[in-house]
Amino acid sequence: MGVLWPLEPATGAKHRLYKHYFDAWWPILLQPSPRSGGSWPKVTFLDAFAGPGRYETGEEGSPVFNLRGLLNHNHVDRMGLSRERVQLIFIEKDRATYEHLVKELYENFGPLDQLPVRVEVRCGEAGQDSDRLLTELNAWGHPILGVFDSWGNVNTPLSVMARIAANPASEVIVTFGPNWFSRRKELNEDIVDGVFGGREHWTHVAAARDSEEMWRAWLDSYRAALQRVGFEYRLQFEVVPRTGKPLYLVYGTKHPRGVEVMKDAMWRVDKSDGMRFRDPRVRNAVALGQVSLFDDGEVIDPELLALVQQRLSQGPVSLEDLGQWLLLETSQWRARDAKKAVQDLDGDGRVILPAGRLTKASVVSLR
Repeated sequence: MGVLWPLEPATGAKHRLYKHYFDAWWPILLQPSPRSGGSWPKVTFLDAFAGPGRYETGEEGSPVFNLRGLLNHNHVDRMGLSRERVQLIFIEKDRATYEHLVKELYENFGPLDQLPVRVEVRCGEAGQDSDRLLTELNAWGHPILGVFDSWGNVNTPLSVMARIAANPASEVIVTFGPNWFSRRKELNEDIVDGVFGGREHWTHVAAARDSEEMWRAWLDSYRAALQRVGFEYRLQFEVVPRTGKPLYLVYGTKHPRGVEVMKDAMWRVDKSDGMRFRDPRVRNAVALGQVSLFDDGEVIDPELLALVQQRLSQGPVSLEDLGQWLLLETSQWRARDAKKAVQDLDGDGRVILPAGRLTKASVVSLR
């Protein structure tokens, strides 16, 4: 196998999500806050599984499109870029792949030491070197976005996630490749202990025999691990391309604003090729995709309806609280989607609503 490899459909879908999310993340962190008027003195982006920077069929890899997106951002003049303030760290384990990434970055952007932001490209291993490099580059104590985007081998210790969680305004994105959940017999148990924070947090999952349920159980366990180390808000979802194998993503943040930005990015992704996001909670409903959700006369996505009914099965809830649950606890749905879902369920006679106009305070219960 050469240094470059084909772009998998799920990776292409994920990259579309990343582009929208990074495009929003940079100005939020780098522009002065409307409330305080100040801005962060230092911001770090970490790509711990950077890859070669390009795919076999010519598409740009995440280091290239992220750096390009930052340097050419619509708000770049207001983001105060400097080498002391903004740094991007790219880690790649394979020597030949690392060398190709360095070459790719140079060919696209010229000498890295002459850019208005600091770019560090290192040949190293994500699990062993992320903590060390963040320390070396004085990233701790300031916002960090850590992207641990491995196609197959998730091996970054939970201790690294905990240190990132302890930083202000910091977030992580972790992906699991399509074969990870079926390779439990091959997994190094000591490494998995480190990833999940102890054997008691994952052995019950590895013992499961139902492959359809296994990926949900692994994601639930990892989502719980991120909660234990300090990420109050976590999203977990399956990226399902029209063709090819899916991949699985867990996102952790400490602020609901981060969740809103991630979900806004998800809704901006072009899904004309049939790609969709799938919530682990939904087993039988087939998602139709978000594009038709608010079109008059269109059927509401069954995934949304299934999730709302699951929440209502736990007891009555106000429309406002139901919206917050959708925002903070489901993969793609937003607070505003609650009202439309409740109205649809009411039309089918599946919920009980108070008389009068539906408001945020209206209590909804399952019939």
